[in-house]
Amino acid sequence: QVQLVESGGGLVQPGGSLTLSCAVSGISFSILTMNWYRQTPGKQRELVASITKVGGTDYDDSVKGRFTISRDNAKNTVYLQTSSLKPEDTAVYSCNAKFGVLSYWGKGTLVTVSS
Repeated sequence: QVQLVESGGGLVQPGGSLTLSCAVSGISFSILTMNWYRQTPGKQRELVASITKVGGTDYDDSVKGRFTISRDNAKNTVYLQTSSLKPEDTAVYSCNAKFGVLSYWGKGTLVTVSS
């Protein structure tokens, strides 16, 4: 059974930072493209950052220069380092794993940016 478990969310002040983690089990991690999405009530889920199996990365324009996605294949974990957080970054952040037509999701972790 494939499982993705996110952690690291919480309440942070504007300008602060958090590192989100997503631990993957039940599938060979090294073959996966890993993605971080976020969603707020009333809005569509948006792709924030991606990392391929060989480490190529891509970011939404809204987070470029502030967020960094990385992966540790030895730990079967993908990370999202966030910095210079803004109130508009408040959302549930979810981890997604893709291989071909297969797609798996975690339950998400809430990030709240507020003073």
